Amino acid sequence: MTRWTVAALYKFVKLSDCGKMRAPLQAQCDLLGITGTLLLANEGINGTIAGTRASIDLMLEHLRSDPRLADLQHKESFSETPPFNRMKVKLKKEIVTMGVQGIDPTKQAGIYVKPEDWNALISDPSVLLVDTRNEYEVEIGTFQGAIDPRITTFREFPDYVRKHFNAKNQPRVAMFCTGGIRCEKASAYMQQQGFPAVYHLQGGILKYLEQVPAEKSLWKGECFVFDHRVAVGQGLTPGNYELCYGCTRPLSMSEKASPKYQAGVSCPNCYDSLTPEKRRSAMERQKQVSLASERGERHIGARYKKSR
Repeated sequence: MTRWTVAALYKFVKLSDCGKMRAPLQAQCDLLGITGTLLLANEGINGTIAGTRASIDLMLEHLRSDPRLADLQHKESFSETPPFNRMKVKLKKEIVTMGVQGIDPTKQAGIYVKPEDWNALISDPSVLLVDTRNEYEVEIGTFQGAIDPRITTFREFPDYVRKHFNAKNQPRVAMFCTGGIRCEKASAYMQQQGFPAVYHLQGGILKYLEQVPAEKSLWKGECFVFDHRVAVGQGLTPGNYELCYGCTRPLSMSEKASPKYQAGVSCPNCYDSLTPEKRRSAMERQKQVSLASERGERHIGARYKKSR
């Protein structure tokens, strides 16, 4: 059985020729049998890819052969099933969308805090701890004591900061996200807004869960990931959530026990809002998924993507 290596990566770096990079990167991924998504923008590269151990090593070597990406960092986890359906290399205005002009983490960003030093920082009562992820991610796990801005997209984060935080009253702020990219950009924004001491978790939650032993961990719950595994736990072991096809929210075991849950169709969060047409369409799709499974085949729509 193939064990899939999953590599999450990003780097803020000037890529003025990102348009010319897209097709060659797509071709290289296809050649190596790699799946996932890579985003390219003038401000850098971001994405998660999956493949065999050998193919991921070769792809990372290929990326780092570009002098601008020579020190590209990545985080690894593993999956017993294919995490993605296909490979896409996309061009974007931003590799993580905040929608604020003039934010450049290569020139202005917060202070990196290594996973082994994170507990001491966030245990300090003078530090404001902020989760920069979307509310559906926070619901299934976060650090104890963290503020949840209840945002639905990262674009809403600057507005939340303007409304709820004051640089004079909160001199020390610590932020975190899944892999590090959102809080790195958020830290640059907060420094621009005059916050004097902004920290962010190096490597994100994934690196923390990988490196910090369970008995010392201050993480509560699981961590949402943007692939078919849906969530991972301590040590990056597969979690206990799946996505609802109707609303693409992560579902716990208790939610799946609800009478409003129907595999591939609905859950308690969307049951009452699904139109008859969408319900019929979802039921037909789920029927095709089940038939493909009985034949030992993999239906291309059996899993689906949650946007960042």
